[in-house]
Amino acid sequence: MTAIRVRGLEKSYKQLHVLRGVDFDVARGSIFALLGSNGAGKTTVVRILATLLKPDAGTATVNGFDVVTQADDVRAAISLTGQFAAVDEILSGRENLVLIARLRRLKHPGKIADDLLARFSLTEAATRKVSTYSGGMRRRLDIAMSLIGDPR
Repeated sequence: MTAIRVRGLEKSYKQLHVLRGVDFDVARGSIFALLGSNGAGKTTVVRILATLLKPDAGTATVNGFDVVTQADDVRAAISLTGQFAAVDEILSGRENLVLIARLRRLKHPGKIADDLLARFSLTEAATRKVSTYSGGMRRRLDIAMSLIGDPR
């Protein structure tokens, strides 16, 4: 089954054509790399797939949902983590995870947090403020946060 399908994707910013006729498929469960030089449009493609930006032309689907007409369904099915950890440094690691679970309206947010803390070897640091975490610990917490809600 196809997890992501992109056909004829185009995007311009004023006179600058960033994407022209981009096509690709990503099979469910596969590993896919979007490679290119600076300014090639990689971030623009990701923003379109994450429903943060609308394409000028073409289509893109994520888990069978159109990124323009079914944006809410796309957002419910995915999670996104970027180059830098997006964690709240004032909160503890556990509090960050519980917050995301509550925002996703999941049952048993504390259990979800504890399970992810164990999975990412962060149990001992669970109650410490994230501001005291090492860079690697912050990254692991960020990835754990992106897995809340069982994104597909």
